[in-house]
Amino acid sequence: MTTVSTAETQHGLGSRLAALAKIVELGQGRVDPALITEAAQLLLRAGDRLKLSSDHTVVALAGGTGSGKSSLFNAISGLELSPTGARRPTTARTHACVWGIDGASPLLDWLQIQWRHRFARASALDRGESQLHGLILLDLPDHDSIRALTDPEAHRLIQLADLVVWVLDPQKYADASVHRRYIAELTGHDAVTVFVLNQADRLTSEERAECAGDLEELLRREGVARPRVVTTSATTGEGVEGLKAVLAESVTARRAAYQRLEADLDRLVARLAKDLPEMLRVEPAVDGARRAALVDALCDAIGVSALGEAMENVYGVRSVSWVGWPYARWAGRVRPDPLKSLRLGAVKDDIRGLVGSSVTAQPAEVDNAVTALSDGLTAGMPEQWRDGVREAARSRSAEVPGALSAELAEVAPPLDRVPGWWWLLKIWQYLLVVMFAAGVAWAGAILAYGVFKAGRPPAEVLGDVALLPWVGLMMISVLGLGLFSAMASRNFVVLGAGRERDRLERDMRRRVDLLAQDMVVQPVERELNRYNDFFGAMAATRR
Repeated sequence: MTTVSTAETQHGLGSRLAALAKIVELGQGRVDPALITEAAQLLLRAGDRLKLSSDHTVVALAGGTGSGKSSLFNAISGLELSPTGARRPTTARTHACVWGIDGASPLLDWLQIQWRHRFARASALDRGESQLHGLILLDLPDHDSIRALTDPEAHRLIQLADLVVWVLDPQKYADASVHRRYIAELTGHDAVTVFVLNQADRLTSEERAECAGDLEELLRREGVARPRVVTTSATTGEGVEGLKAVLAESVTARRAAYQRLEADLDRLVARLAKDLPEMLRVEPAVDGARRAALVDALCDAIGVSALGEAMENVYGVRSVSWVGWPYARWAGRVRPDPLKSLRLGAVKDDIRGLVGSSVTAQPAEVDNAVTALSDGLTAGMPEQWRDGVREAARSRSAEVPGALSAELAEVAPPLDRVPGWWWLLKIWQYLLVVMFAAGVAWAGAILAYGVFKAGRPPAEVLGDVALLPWVGLMMISVLGLGLFSAMASRNFVVLGAGRERDRLERDMRRRVDLLAQDMVVQPVERELNRYNDFFGAMAATRR
């Protein structure tokens, strides 16, 4: 049963650590850098520990100067391995006693225990203590030492140990430095923390019970939900066997290393969750309505509608010189220029400017459109991630106005382009002009030769007065046909101008949509997917 439980624990821890690695990768720039650094350190520590011996449990005896920690270390090991005495600090370097040395050396190297401070229990001494096989017991330097090197070493090994045994004495068990620097940092580590009230021989049974109860209450107030308190006396040996039993339980289960890493991970995840209080999964794709609104706003920024209207007007004005009835156009020369009366000269200049890319999209309008998109997508997201989506949306905003103007220059038609049917209609109109002129000449010849007898006509038809009404009817028909074709062509021009405007606006909108997809939507969707992946990783790290 123990093997199955350990395997399940290891599998669950591996999945959670993989999720934490994803948090480190995705959280860069979005999460407190100190938390990201701490998470990366935990991943490194967990990776190192899980590669090393799982048959050994590292137990660290930690405590202040004078707590009797080294005496307790000697009492548990049954050997005088660690120096004891009134001199302070008593323990300057970490000592290690190993029950079952095979396979322990790489783990001791990782812990950076010096060779001369490593001790192995001989098999003869291990009789009756097989339950401790796999125990690596560390006697840490005093945590409150005035020596510069010992305190950091104690702190380092407290972070690396699978199980920490805090050795406290009756006089200083409420020492603020211990509780503030260490115990408060191990909240949630109940399963891998043991508290020993040592030097119990100095207390009466009533005082011992009172101190133990007071210590438990103090620990609960500091977040240790289920404190394990053991009273011992390294001097008399009282309680040492009970402490050995607690250690044997952890050693036999072979789960302390996983429990410690899980506790470290739980605490880190809680701090991450506190830093990101509201995390809701968001839709990772920009919906059609918001995308259409962005395209509309960008089209407004570049003035697509205004350009379309201007092109429509210029199309209509230019058609006058091509499809209008020539006689009406010639007569109109005595009146003011229709371009000036329509006030379209400036419009044509603007069109030329747009075609030459001298006019660009308004950066402020582009920025407003992009900001509106990001703000609409990030409702309910933590502030850091809202800022991230906004940054992603604006990541290429400086390029957008120029790109829009370039697209506009490509799509705007040349001002001198003439539709083919304009040519055909102009030929037809001038053919009617020639026919009308021929009719006038014919009627004049009949009048000259047939009515006024100016001479002999070159041909009979040029002097036949009876043909005069038919020639007049022909001239009237030509004029009517010319005026009708002119009016009909104006209707076709209006339809063509509308189609030209629709084509330009449709083509430009398509180009703006593609540009918005590449420069705005895709970066935003990548950031939204990054957020959802981070959200999923956060959920996967929880038990």
